[in-house]
Amino acid sequence: MLVKVNGVEVELPDGSTVEDAIRATDAPHMERTLVGVIKGTQELEETIDTYRIRTTAGSVLIEVLPDEAPLLVDTWRRIYRKLENLRIRWTTPSEVSMGPLKTDLEPTRKEFSYDENEVVISLSGFSPDSTHIILSKEDHRAVYGAPDENRGVFARITGGRRTLERLTDEDVIKSVEPVVKRRSIVKSAAVTDLQTPLEDGNQLFTYVKVKASMDSPQSVEHFFTMLEDGKLRVDYEANSFIGFYSLQGIKKDPERIDKRKRGTVTLRNTGRGAGRVYIYREDRVSTPSHNIIGNVTEGMELVDIAGEGDSITIQSEPGRIMTVSMTQKEAEEYLSSYGIEQVREGLMDDEAIVVAQDPAYTMEILREGKVKTVGIDPERIIEIEMDPQAPRSSWYFRRMTGLLDTPIGSMKVHFAFPGMKVVMFEGEKSMAKGLVPENTPEGCVKKGEIGITNMSRRHIGMVGVRLEDNDEYGPTGEPFNGTNIIGRITRGIKNVEKFKEGDTVYVRERKK
Repeated sequence: MLVKVNGVEVELPDGSTVEDAIRATDAPHMERTLVGVIKGTQELEETIDTYRIRTTAGSVLIEVLPDEAPLLVDTWRRIYRKLENLRIRWTTPSEVSMGPLKTDLEPTRKEFSYDENEVVISLSGFSPDSTHIILSKEDHRAVYGAPDENRGVFARITGGRRTLERLTDEDVIKSVEPVVKRRSIVKSAAVTDLQTPLEDGNQLFTYVKVKASMDSPQSVEHFFTMLEDGKLRVDYEANSFIGFYSLQGIKKDPERIDKRKRGTVTLRNTGRGAGRVYIYREDRVSTPSHNIIGNVTEGMELVDIAGEGDSITIQSEPGRIMTVSMTQKEAEEYLSSYGIEQVREGLMDDEAIVVAQDPAYTMEILREGKVKTVGIDPERIIEIEMDPQAPRSSWYFRRMTGLLDTPIGSMKVHFAFPGMKVVMFEGEKSMAKGLVPENTPEGCVKKGEIGITNMSRRHIGMVGVRLEDNDEYGPTGEPFNGTNIIGRITRGIKNVEKFKEGDTVYVRERKK
């Protein structure tokens, strides 16, 4: 049987599954993400109601009326492609005519009344060999030789009135295209079970591809951070968009502002919901609170069928350029593959670990063609393991240190005194709002455990680590009920005692 996977045709044995099709085409697809399975092309077009007529003067949208004129609509679906490259036949104050075409319809000699914006099949000279499509510009009466069904009216004009008024017999029809609306896709299967059997003519869509905007470097990097695992979970679904909220709460500077057309990917830059990312199913006007991240170039079918809770495989073009956590030598080889010049700073040894890059954002690196990589001794990096029992506090810590954005974050030593067996780090009060007590210690705080002062105490957001067990106070010197334990140091604890007030400490999260 013949199926299409992301637009690529492939012949498969009868009884093949979604997984077989993905393997046969090596299609991008992350585990447990959505796959769209839709009908063959002809079946799909039978559910389409809207068509775009592109001309040299602009476009006109029409919506067919299958319930009112089923025979005429069926005829239109068979002949509309033949209008391509034909000139506008004639125009009058009342109408625009396109054609001629051949049909097998039966004409009448009746005069009918036609309303503005109606679309009529006309049989000029009462001959089906001279079939024309009439676009009504105003209310009028006429004898078009139209079939008796619904006075020959099979559609109505839904967009492009200005284009209609500009058309002359010098204009040419460039194309006529069906507009795939969401309701025609929703009827298709949204599957995560890769053992789902396929049928001949099925179309599969396994991923969404986004072309990132060079004009929104911060917003694009925010998107890259969300996309670290190659997939995104849909947190909200509406008729006009789907939303991804995993980095909600992070404001960004205004960048490129433009119309939110179907397929546009945006970042809310301020206000309630700052940090959310949206992909639009329908056109919306521009707004200063939404930066343009980019546009979907492949896989809108998945955007149309995805529901709340679904995960989608997403790829970006270009991909993220991130050297942080590599050695200087690894960064050199990595950047060379992109044609990017490396400028080493800090510790420049091949084995030094990169803790910062400048420019920080992919799109700026691509624009400049070079990047500074700042290296340090690997022994200066602390490795930590986060505790899933403290989600709010862990989020705060990742955001405050920069671990949300890069593989290695940093924090500044606030208090360190030899022999005290505790080191504290500066927090960020503006980010610490809402740090309710969670995962508070009981009985004893162990050596190496990291704590944050919660909102029950004055120094909310302060971070600390204990260098020996303590059964009375937490890592920030607060009582247990004022302390949230977020994790523990798994590597580098011996170096913590060496830190001095004002030192910058680099942290890397250990992934389980």
